[in-house]
Amino acid sequence: MTVPSYEPLDEALDRLSGYGPGLANGNFNHAPMVVEALCALGRPDAVMPWIDGYYPRMTPRPTAGSPIARTEWRAALGRREQLTGWGELFTAELRKAPWREVLDRWADRLAPGFSAAAAHGVIRVGHAARGLGESETRVRLRELADALASWAASYGELPTAPRADRGPRLTPCEALAALSIVPVAERRPGNITATLNRLVEFPAFAPAIDLIDIDGDLDALTAELSELLTRGYLANAVDIRTFIAFVHGVTGVHALGNIAPHVTEATARNLTRYAWQTGCALYAAFSNGTAFADRVEPGEDDPATLVDLAIANGDEHAIKFTEACLSRHKIAPSPAYLAAISHAIGIVERR
Repeated sequence: MTVPSYEPLDEALDRLSGYGPGLANGNFNHAPMVVEALCALGRPDAVMPWIDGYYPRMTPRPTAGSPIARTEWRAALGRREQLTGWGELFTAELRKAPWREVLDRWADRLAPGFSAAAAHGVIRVGHAARGLGESETRVRLRELADALASWAASYGELPTAPRADRGPRLTPCEALAALSIVPVAERRPGNITATLNRLVEFPAFAPAIDLIDIDGDLDALTAELSELLTRGYLANAVDIRTFIAFVHGVTGVHALGNIAPHVTEATARNLTRYAWQTGCALYAAFSNGTAFADRVEPGEDDPATLVDLAIANGDEHAIKFTEACLSRHKIAPSPAYLAAISHAIGIVERR
């Protein structure tokens, strides 16, 4: 298995600090997440070469924006033009309080927006929190401020509704299999965010958030959700669009796993509820009707080979997904993780 090595992380984040959360093509900038993932994979040698190849796609960090008052933050949620103001707010809070205290407060507040921007905000926060857990430095504190700002500025909620019945909760497998999906004929082209936003037009989705019980062992539930959504990936990722969609279900739960050790139990449970909802939303909006792959063969490649293949591939999603799967595999081994990595690298190669 890989051994994490974080030696180049601060230099890498410093090099990336002049760039914003968006790319020239309008997609999300994955660079801060990828460099932390490469460190977690024990491949510090790959960090700077990967950044060199990614530079042309990045855009300058925005400088315009109005300050956000601490008492009026709700009004600024989801306002992308307020990214700079959000960054200033979080930077100020991190100067005054320990980073775990700030993370706990804001992860709890932002949890209902877990799915926002295809969960990129919370995923970036998960990488930032894990980096800080390794070593608290000025650069990593700045990255946490920027990550929280990207989450807050892109904030958006999925529809929720109380369950119509009072019966027992389902297991995650039962719940996902029973979930209604948007009929293919009613689906329209668009990116992940736009597609998830249209779930307001599909009332059958709203009760999904409360189909499972989140009151038990959180670590065990996180492991269960991670493996289930990885099997969901294997059943439904058939092209680039569905590959990207279902990857974010898995990396979203991985973000939960990276944040949970640094926040209170109440906040972790709140995040778990919305991580589950996000996985359900991706299934309802993009699934082919098969909830998850039942029988999975792990493939012939060992973890070290899979890491080499992901780095050689170079795709940001392939690298982050490889790291997420291998990290979750260390915690609760499953053949689904190794099979999913091989599948993902093959999908990206077919672009």
